[in-house]
Amino acid sequence: MKTLFLRSLILSLTAYLTLTAHAQQEMPSGWKLGSQAYTFRLFSLEETLEKLNSIGVRYVELYPGQKITKTGDATTHFSASQADKDKIKSLLQHYDIEAVAYGVASPSDEEWPDLFAFAKEMGIGILTTEPRPNQFDLIEKLAVEHQIKIALHNHPLPSMYWHPEVPLRFLEGRSELMGVCADIGHWVRSGLDPVASLRKLEGRIISLHMKDLNKAGVRDAHDIPWGTGNCNVAGVLHELHRQGFEGVFSAEYEHNWENNLPEVKESMEYFKRVAAHF
Repeated sequence: MKTLFLRSLILSLTAYLTLTAHAQQEMPSGWKLGSQAYTFRLFSLEETLEKLNSIGVRYVELYPGQKITKTGDATTHFSASQADKDKIKSLLQHYDIEAVAYGVASPSDEEWPDLFAFAKEMGIGILTTEPRPNQFDLIEKLAVEHQIKIALHNHPLPSMYWHPEVPLRFLEGRSELMGVCADIGHWVRSGLDPVASLRKLEGRIISLHMKDLNKAGVRDAHDIPWGTGNCNVAGVLHELHRQGFEGVFSAEYEHNWENNLPEVKESMEYFKRVAAHF
């Protein structure tokens, strides 16, 4: 009898721990948590993917200019040769990571078709950009033609798109394929409330650059693990859940460049703990 009781207790405890672990990994439908490759700008794409794979990350946002391999000179610029594009695809497949976005890229009028063609071949669905005002007709046409989303990114004040009302004006009447990549850290650097800014942009949020900062309203504030700073990461996630957001979250950790993987991992674990309660 005692043996049966102990066996039953062990099975119950095992089931509880399994369910708890599973619940901690669950996120709202359509949420993709990945990393901006720029987080690891001191390293090649090959090393970046190796790092992300080691902590279970399955999505990456590429950026133009990162070296592709540890030893070569070729980069991830959208003008890459076919051989270099094939190498990028091979590395992504090897590390079981999907490239879901690319940027920040803001090319000339002549280069925009090349950027879309690169994204189409790589299977990338979002282009993160800060285009010139006179380019919107061109990029809307290309976005519709290729069915690739355009996400307007905000750098801090005094950059063009620093305040959410600015992209809203440019996006009025435009295709639903055009929206914003909300960089919550840069909003906080500019003295803006990230939750209030997201509310202004409801319906136009395509992706996010996720940060948490040690100071608010200070341009040179630096990243710290999510949930420990001034970006109200939990409030941001709750607001996006309220909006029914479906899209990409890219961790962009711009501090402790030589060894920030542990902080990226800690940040993502915090994200998952918050999201598990929705």
